[in-house]
Amino acid sequence: MESAPQIISATSPVNPATDKNRDLPTRLGSLDAYRGFVMFLMMAEVLHLSRVSAASPDSSFWKFLAHHQSHVDWIGCSLHDLIQPSFSFLVGVALPFSMANRRLRGQTGLKITTHVLWRSLLLVLLGVFLRSVGRNQTNWTFDDTLTQIGLGYPFLYLIGLRKKKAQWVALVVILIGYWAAFALYPIPDVSFDYARVGVPQHWPHLVDGFAAHWNKNSNAAWAIDTWFLNLFPREKPFVFNGGGYATLSFIPTLGTMILGLIAGGIIRGESTAQTKLKRLLLTGISLLALGAFLGWTGICPVVKRIWTPSWTLFSGGLCFLLMSGFYATIDLLKFRRWASPLVVIGMNSIAAYLIAHLFGGFIFNNLKTNLGANTFRYFGDACEPLFLGGAVLLVFWLLLFWMYRRKIFLRI
Repeated sequence: MESAPQIISATSPVNPATDKNRDLPTRLGSLDAYRGFVMFLMMAEVLHLSRVSAASPDSSFWKFLAHHQSHVDWIGCSLHDLIQPSFSFLVGVALPFSMANRRLRGQTGLKITTHVLWRSLLLVLLGVFLRSVGRNQTNWTFDDTLTQIGLGYPFLYLIGLRKKKAQWVALVVILIGYWAAFALYPIPDVSFDYARVGVPQHWPHLVDGFAAHWNKNSNAAWAIDTWFLNLFPREKPFVFNGGGYATLSFIPTLGTMILGLIAGGIIRGESTAQTKLKRLLLTGISLLALGAFLGWTGICPVVKRIWTPSWTLFSGGLCFLLMSGFYATIDLLKFRRWASPLVVIGMNSIAAYLIAHLFGGFIFNNLKTNLGANTFRYFGDACEPLFLGGAVLLVFWLLLFWMYRRKIFLRI
């Protein structure tokens, strides 16, 4: 599942008269809109476009939409796959603004560090809690978006204290080191039982050659989890993750957050707005091209589920480009009204996340009960998931709008 909280508010320093970035608004509207956009994509899972597509097998339109509301099986990328990297990226974008605000409010380094550690712990535990809902005991797993961000956030804070050059160096060290860990882990021999780790015998996404170091549930991160996750009390021993996700993905996810940190530094810098936009665009294009090249050559496949270094670069490039679009449209050209529905979501993303994952079923069932089971079949059974999901999505947004109007914002 792809989801994330509103980790830190993206506000410029509280005293704009003394800040070098007087052209920035009090709140970076593009960040709230971008965050709202990716949270909307997550909430829109209730539309169940894959079910609509399955009921209309001859429609390329529904097939296209269903593809982009689903995660790819292994190598590649869909729009839905950009939700988690976007949230991780936006955590980094917001950090320079948050740190500047706290300093201007007179907070000491010790107080800020303590807050960072407390926030990280809460994110990790919240992710574990939400993965445990409906289970007989705590589901100790650390691949949820909240948990992954929480594990990497203290390191992001420390890297954020350094200059931009040191941030790039940290990114390179993280990605090369993580690549080497997989590359040095031995490829399973022909006797390896993939079925035992949840991979069908003739699964089409298994690859040969050097790229096999990143195959599903037979890689270095999977091996670590078969030891680490079994240190915790479990209903049964951990053998594999059905989606191939891994705890160690928080390391390259930290790389994605560092890219956001660099983007935030560009936006908060002293250059002209046009120069900032150009740097965002050029960086995004370069990262996208480099990630695609590493995947195409087989040096490192582009796999979101285990967050390969090439995925960090590829998705990070797309995040830069999306950030560029929102920044240019909202903060430079001042076209803001269209993004208001997204801002309502983006300014309360913790609440949006909780509503979508804890109350979705409740809203779904009560809409059918009170409006009638056949109400959403007016356009046929094939479209029922779409219209029922649309009603649920509308209720989600109205709840968030009610909170927005009353200035109720849930934050960690």
